[in-house]
Amino acid sequence: MATTLKTPENASDTDAANQPIEVRFRMRITKGETIAIGPGKVSLLEAVRKHGSISAAARSLDMSYRRAWLLIDELNRSLKSPATISEQGGQSGGGCVLTPVGESIVRLYRDVETQAQAACAEQIESLTQLLKP
Repeated sequence: MATTLKTPENASDTDAANQPIEVRFRMRITKGETIAIGPGKVSLLEAVRKHGSISAAARSLDMSYRRAWLLIDELNRSLKSPATISEQGGQSGGGCVLTPVGESIVRLYRDVETQAQAACAEQIESLTQLLKP
């Protein structure tokens, strides 16, 4: 989740110093050396949900199919039950859908971001006030 804070009305979009301030939470859950759940995998799950296939999801994220497939495979291997189910090709060309586990991951991850944003609003405001206008 990213929150954009407004800058003064007269700020130029071409001047990097006057760009809107963006606050992002990037939680990662690791299992050993593997990032089991993180922002990239959650975004990929959301794209799979929207597009119905790993290849279309990868394209929408400017990611190679191989990279997307590896991320989905790594995620599924980290879980007790898979986050996605792929259907083999055929007349419609197959596809990929989220399982209830995949839906839960997206919902819970986004809930954590929302709650963290709300819980830390005062500190975020204080930090952003330290930046140049």
